[in-house]
Amino acid sequence: MIGVRKYLRERNFMKEYEKIRREIEEIDRKISDLYQERVGLTEKLTEYCPKSGGDVFGFHAVDQLSFDGACVVFQGVEGAYSQQALLEYFGRGIKSYHVDTWRDAMEAIAGGEADYAVLPIANSSAGGVIENFDLLAEYDNCIVGEQIIKIDHCLLGLFGAEVSDVTDVYSHPQALMQCSKYLKDQGWEKHDMKNTAVAAKAVMEEGNIKKAAIASRITADIYGLKVLDTGISDNTSNSTRFIIVTGKKIFQKKAGKISICFEIPHKSGSLYRTLSYLIHHNLTKIESRPIQGKTWEYHFFIDIEGSLLDASVVDALEKVRAETEGLKILGNY
Repeated sequence: MIGVRKYLRERNFMKEYEKIRREIEEIDRKISDLYQERVGLTEKLTEYCPKSGGDVFGFHAVDQLSFDGACVVFQGVEGAYSQQALLEYFGRGIKSYHVDTWRDAMEAIAGGEADYAVLPIANSSAGGVIENFDLLAEYDNCIVGEQIIKIDHCLLGLFGAEVSDVTDVYSHPQALMQCSKYLKDQGWEKHDMKNTAVAAKAVMEEGNIKKAAIASRITADIYGLKVLDTGISDNTSNSTRFIIVTGKKIFQKKAGKISICFEIPHKSGSLYRTLSYLIHHNLTKIESRPIQGKTWEYHFFIDIEGSLLDASVVDALEKVRAETEGLKILGNY
């Protein structure tokens, strides 16, 4: 008798389970239908979206960027990887100059002293250049392009020096990080510099065979240094992504990537709800940075595929703006 009652309880349990599961499936079907209806309405918005030169989120669409008479600023000295990215993006005929810090570069375009700046934003081995994420949030400048270059770090020293002579190595913290395995085996004293090319210049000026720099082969030629070792990066496919920034809120009509940043309330589910508006726009990157003066609150930096001329993208960004605090379009490029 006990076995029969147990059987009946289990059967009733399974019936109730199946009933609830069918109800959930029906809700899912209705959600899917509603979403498809929403997609259709969003597509209809396209006819109301600016087609040529209209303003979207304060940005103005242009056919192409103008480099005529333009001046470009980069951080570091001659031979810096930023300069290499500059030359690959703009060509060798462009007017350019260098400054000491990335902040100086952002100030230059904000103040109209330069038309464009070239800044590293992420490395395939060491990750994001956090200082430049903070500068993007701080300044009202705009990303209009990007350039990825292969990073081929070399160990540079004075002519007459050998690897066995080295006791101290100088470079930018990112470069030192990207060569961490090589440096661990050597046991040298590491010294942070503002830039790889600055490090090479310092080694040349010190004239000490015990000092070496991690920089590019091009830098060795510029500063008259000897290449002591090659292929020292942890990752043989090491590359860095540079962004092209300007003080004007413009974007090319052919642009296909959008970078944004925002803050969200420190509440459960806030980020989930925000990202749910972007799931159909191929989110390609997300990064977070703590907000100074706000404990456990963050700036979120996100890249998605899309254009500000696409009504569905604009609609999604409007919803993100309503859900977040201080939504900022960093650029469409």
